[in-house]
Amino acid sequence: MTSLPPRAGRRCHHFVNPLHSTVYFSPDYDKELAGIGVEDPRAAYFAGRAAALGAVGPGTVTATFYNFNHELVARHVPAVWDIASPEDVLAARLRAADSTLRRLLGEEAVASDEMAEAARLALRAAEGCTRHARPLYAAHADLPVPEEPHLAYWHAATLLREHRGDGHLMALLDAGLDPLEALVSHTATGKGMAPRWILGTRGWRRADWDAAVARLCERGLLDADGELTGAGTALREDVEDRTDRLDLAPYELLGEAGVTRLTELAKGFLMTALAAGAFPADLTGKG
Repeated sequence: MTSLPPRAGRRCHHFVNPLHSTVYFSPDYDKELAGIGVEDPRAAYFAGRAAALGAVGPGTVTATFYNFNHELVARHVPAVWDIASPEDVLAARLRAADSTLRRLLGEEAVASDEMAEAARLALRAAEGCTRHARPLYAAHADLPVPEEPHLAYWHAATLLREHRGDGHLMALLDAGLDPLEALVSHTATGKGMAPRWILGTRGWRRADWDAAVARLCERGLLDADGELTGAGTALREDVEDRTDRLDLAPYELLGEAGVTRLTELAKGFLMTALAAGAFPADLTGKG
């Protein structure tokens, strides 16, 4: 194992993960899921991300996704599996990833040596991931690696995303942040999803949001203006540091040179995708 510079794994993740996430904001994804009968966008998201787990019930989705209101999940799961099987959903998601990456990055980038190199590096890093207590990662790790390099890279990004995500939930639980408190405090950092997007996609009401704010204020983590206090900032930093420690293995396995190169390649692909409008302009922020 090689010792890495501080937060090198986190920085790499921050460039690798969003390219995976582009699929869930893509019109191609909605089209592919609608093509197999899943027309509701919420049902499509739950099905696409949970399909690797099999035809699971709402409790499993709520547990593994963490920050969604269970009432919203139960509205769509398990009913979505009566519309499309997990296998059909996974195939549709991969088709959406293919068309999305081709549209955002361009055919030249998709077919480039750099893409093939990024896929090799990301897959090598994923070999350092572990299945224990990581349900979403473990389920995706059982899926075959696609042959085409851009899809292999997207698959590896999925593995690295879910591995870190599973560990992040452990850190949130240890910090005593319930699902909505986790979202509210993350938004307060200025780096999380904007409130209008959270309320529009996670199934929470404004009254739920306000109650979470009140609880965080009582704990001294937010001030009267909804800004993080010193204690709140320290808690959020501790959550990220704990997540880093739980997610260190894949990047340690890849080594400093590999992590540096993967970060460089991932950043280039992500900047291209962002310039092509991969995400809504108002997705993040406090407003």
